Amino acid sequence: MPEQPNPESMDRIFIDVSVDDSIKNDAALAAKLEEVCPVDIYKDAGGTVEIVDKNVDECVLCRLCIEASPPGTVHVKKLYDGTELS
Repeated sequence: MPEQPNPESMDRIFIDVSVDDSIKNDAALAAKLEEVCPVDIYKDAGGTVEIVDKNVDECVLCRLCIEASPPGTVHVKKLYDGTELS
């Protein structure tokens, strides 16, 4: 019988999202990122920014997270062409 794909390995195939350590514990920003993201990539985990891995590839490249954050602190990379939104 063929091996079943691991759903965990199916995350972040097309897009990668990260936040700088300098904002991970910013409670106001954690709440804002959770609010602005239309596909629930960001979660306010008790005042800490958490990235929901299973939702990362749902990113619609809307830039709302980038616009809501201090410059250069949220990184959205398109893995299929190597570019990053700024």
